[in-house]
Amino acid sequence: MKNLNSITMLLALLTVLMGCKKETKITECTFSYAPWAACDNGIQTRMGTSNSTGCSGTPPSDSLKKNCPTTITDLDGNSYGIKLIGNQTWTTKNLNVSKYRTGDLIPQVQDPTLWDNLTTWCYYENNSANGTIYGKLYNWYAVTDSRGLAPTGYHIPNNSEFMTLINYLGGVQVAGGKMKESGLSHWLAPNVEATNSSGFSALPAGMRVFQGVFAGIQNDGTFWSRSIWNLEPAPFDGFNCIGTYYDDEGIAPNGFDDQNGLSVRCVKD
Repeated sequence: MKNLNSITMLLALLTVLMGCKKETKITECTFSYAPWAACDNGIQTRMGTSNSTGCSGTPPSDSLKKNCPTTITDLDGNSYGIKLIGNQTWTTKNLNVSKYRTGDLIPQVQDPTLWDNLTTWCYYENNSANGTIYGKLYNWYAVTDSRGLAPTGYHIPNNSEFMTLINYLGGVQVAGGKMKESGLSHWLAPNVEATNSSGFSALPAGMRVFQGVFAGIQNDGTFWSRSIWNLEPAPFDGFNCIGTYYDDEGIAPNGFDDQNGLSVRCVKD
């Protein structure tokens, strides 16, 4: 009986001691994150660090890695594929937005007598069905307007950025073929050496020229640079757009009047 009483007293003492044990406070972990790194094989990563003293946790794994985006969207809700070419990310469709980044409308001008004097855009032959395939044609004033034509995070390329692309694809003699959409769905035959190996998918949207005349659909695709013609340092002077052609695998840096209506592509900031 004495042994039983001793055991009972010991159990009671242990119960008291356990009840007096100080509760361990659990520190909630919060984290700060570095900016996302550039895409690498379709994946973006970033670092995360704890904000809390005494926190031994780690950031959730899904907060440190994500798939790279494959599209961007403009203010009209139009979606554009994007493609990494060398170390640049380009849109793979012609711009088709009707608003500046501020939300201000860009005037659409159909009247050929008014075309030369306004900051504007149009569809080829003023036919909206052409816009579905080829996007809008913009004059250079719209391209360089301070309100911003490109979607957020992107901009209209300058001459240097175009030449980086062209040189990465082998130079002016062959880059056009690597940039043009292959086949004859939109280009006229023979669409020389069109492989689209770059993924740029250049389309022959044609242009609008002096006094509002349309020309060149299915023959050529010409893309504005934001650079000022003949005011860039060598070797990037002498042009403010680049042209691709159905009968040539090369690409031509050209100088066009600011009033012309040309296609627009965007490159990531």
